[in-house]
Amino acid sequence: MTFASGRATTAASHEARDTQIEVKTVGVVPASGASRRMGTPKATMDLNGRSFVQRVVDALRDGGCEDVIVVVPPGDAKIISAARATGATIIENPDPGEGPITSMRLAIRTLSEDVDAIAWLPVDYPLVDGAIVRHLLSSIATESAPLALPVHEYFIDGVRHEKRGHPAVFTRALFPELTDPGLVGGARRVVLRHLTRAALAVVRDPRVVTDIDTPSDYDAVRSGHVPYRDQPPSTTTEDRPR
Repeated sequence: MTFASGRATTAASHEARDTQIEVKTVGVVPASGASRRMGTPKATMDLNGRSFVQRVVDALRDGGCEDVIVVVPPGDAKIISAARATGATIIENPDPGEGPITSMRLAIRTLSEDVDAIAWLPVDYPLVDGAIVRHLLSSIATESAPLALPVHEYFIDGVRHEKRGHPAVFTRALFPELTDPGLVGGARRVVLRHLTRAALAVVRDPRVVTDIDTPSDYDAVRSGHVPYRDQPPSTTTEDRPR
């Protein structure tokens, strides 16, 4: 993974200060979706010997989260068993059909007052590792930003593109907005409201934007292919940014 300059977020500038500033962060993994496009619960799927949910929990722990919460659907024995095997805290979402924001709100409401931030990493991003999580938490601490996001930079036909990815780190200052029942558009709307103040970690790492949502996505990743990679001139196979 290569870090590039973003909103004052270079890897070298943070490494010297990581041990001096601490942001108490809890990781949150939404795993209560229906996985309709995949056809099987993504949390329980295997990638290189670990379940998706184990991989994202490991990434959050390795990245510095003091605890990790996995939000699961009620009564789904397979997902609940896979989540419990990670050693994470388990919360059941009684109404997952309302979207991921309901899982985020449930997790936020369980937090103690001394928690400074959450690191939100959906279960369908199992390629993310602890290094990017650490970098984002350092960005939050050193830049006093309300949120931090990775931005993957890539080139198609020599033209630069970028795509925001996961995990997203939200500080306590944004909790009232995220838990507001009148919020329309979910966490994405809150991100857009505060994007100009966000700590954006510009990276050359397609793993932060690799959402494994369908069987074809899964097969591609297992074959070593990820989206949003650099493509040379005259290449037309790469998807354009969404």
